[in-house]
Amino acid sequence: MRFDPKTETSAATRRRLIATIGGAVGASMLPAALHAQSAPMLDTVRVVTGFPPGGTSDTICRRVADKLRGTYARNSVVENRTGAGGQLAIDLMRAAPRDGSTILQTPASMLVIYPHIYRKLSYDPFNDVTPASLGCNFDFGFAVGPMVPASVRNVAEFVAWCKANPDKANYGSPAAGSMPHFIGALLALGTKTDMKHVAFRGTQPAILDMIGGQIAAVSGPVGEFTQHVLAGKCRVIATSGDKRSRFAPEVATFAEQGYKDLVFREWFGFFLPGKPEAAVVARANAALRAALAEKDVVDGLATMGLEAESSTPEALAALTRSYHERWGPIVKTIGFTADS
Repeated sequence: MRFDPKTETSAATRRRLIATIGGAVGASMLPAALHAQSAPMLDTVRVVTGFPPGGTSDTICRRVADKLRGTYARNSVVENRTGAGGQLAIDLMRAAPRDGSTILQTPASMLVIYPHIYRKLSYDPFNDVTPASLGCNFDFGFAVGPMVPASVRNVAEFVAWCKANPDKANYGSPAAGSMPHFIGALLALGTKTDMKHVAFRGTQPAILDMIGGQIAAVSGPVGEFTQHVLAGKCRVIATSGDKRSRFAPEVATFAEQGYKDLVFREWFGFFLPGKPEAAVVARANAALRAALAEKDVVDGLATMGLEAESSTPEALAALTRSYHERWGPIVKTIGFTADS
């Protein structure tokens, strides 16, 4: 198994892509943006996430929704439509009104990986939703819990432990077919380790089973582990970025530990249902970018290991396409399908 991490979208490349597209479309968006500024305030905006309360996805939804209240809409609510690895929340968009009153927040995986693993999705990731703005980006962490001996402090030692204890060699992730799932799958393939994957409805339920001794490890957003690491209930043994995470600077990356194929970052994005009018997209984009620029939002997201970052709708559309294209070969290498 060999996958060249150079084909992955690096943080620097992503920023250049967003900046270039953002500058190119700025002038063309002006008429719609001006119209959006004069549009009447919505009564209620519903921000939908496919994951449960307490995790990173829910955190960004609640912090942004709070800033939309009184500026974009008189009221704002967060709806946790959990199930099917985040699919139910996206499926909800097909029947939602196109007036900007419903905003989806989703990790990239559901739009860029799921099309490669499901023979038939209930939604079209490029037609049933329209990009509004990037929300944040982050690294993943790989953590072990009390089932794994305290002497295991790095990836090589965990792999050795798994091979010595095949009946306990497993890891959880927030969803089957998600990036955290595939990080573990690539690790298992690259080290020729029989490591069972256990899918959960979000990272926090997986972590709770890990610290409860039900599973050995969890692959998920690095910020999801912070409170449990501080409490001494688990330890992160690797992170997935091209450099050490500023949220876990003491932890060596997979690449530093010799696993150079495992260099991945993910992002959360905000999307509108279907194909709304340009003015609706422009108004939502302006409100989201303003919310994501607020210091308390930036600082609040940082407590969960998330780096706030907004974009133009066009930049997010291009980013989604580029990730979708790059993940096809990775999925083929792993050989995973939703039916496997």
